[in-house]
Amino acid sequence: MKTNRGMKRNIHRTALRVAAGAFCIFLLLPACTAQTVRPLINELGNPAKGRVEYVNDGLTPLNVVLEARSFTVSETGEITYRPLDLGIHLKLSTTSFRIQPQQTYYVFYEASGVKSPSWFVIYAAFSGFPFRTAQGMSVRLELPHTVYLLPKGRVERADVIISRAELHPDENKVVVEVENQGDNFGRILETQLVYDKKKQEAPGFPVFPHSKRILEIPLAEKAEAENVPIEVTLQFQKFKMEEKLQRAKSSGVVTAAQATTPVPGVADAAQHKEKAP
Repeated sequence: MKTNRGMKRNIHRTALRVAAGAFCIFLLLPACTAQTVRPLINELGNPAKGRVEYVNDGLTPLNVVLEARSFTVSETGEITYRPLDLGIHLKLSTTSFRIQPQQTYYVFYEASGVKSPSWFVIYAAFSGFPFRTAQGMSVRLELPHTVYLLPKGRVERADVIISRAELHPDENKVVVEVENQGDNFGRILETQLVYDKKKQEAPGFPVFPHSKRILEIPLAEKAEAENVPIEVTLQFQKFKMEEKLQRAKSSGVVTAAQATTPVPGVADAAQHKEKAP
């Protein structure tokens, strides 16, 4: 009996410690979000000179260490990092510094790439927070500054195709597949789903040379009646692309050739045919 009571007391104490640790992290979370990197993305020429602004809005001095990495983005948007490619030359004004409370620190850099376009990220690791996790580990916050070294030419409308624009009503989402067949980098500034009487905005994203990007957009409301999107639009810097949505036959992967059933209420159109700007 005594053993059982002791076990219950230990379990109760452990639960209290876990709850208290989680509560402390919740209270201190704003201190970790008081650091800012500006800008998050910089699109420059090749070669280029740039500047990053690091802001410490907290009440404690923080140490910052910078590390540059190259990265690859998969078709579905997952990012894989690796050491900085040998073809990218980067010179930073400093690689480590200390930011006082309520202060800003500027880092300048010069960058060039053997190939153009090229891209990389400068990660800033913030440390020195006056607290630890529930497991007693020090907290470190990493914030990125992404750099694109671009030639004068940008992606053209003729380089980009929307190879898939599907409505999946059973999963309440839209799947859009965009392919950049050109040599230049491009960026979709805004994505929109068009309904009969409204629009739903979705994030923009980069389109890398000779690569595809698949974007899944959850619908804000169940796809029925007036809440069925009929078209997707992609806004680039100098042009816009529009594509009628086709209803996917099943929840599995459906090719563009299979998706032939138009969304109810939408007139039939040539499959995945681009409209004039």
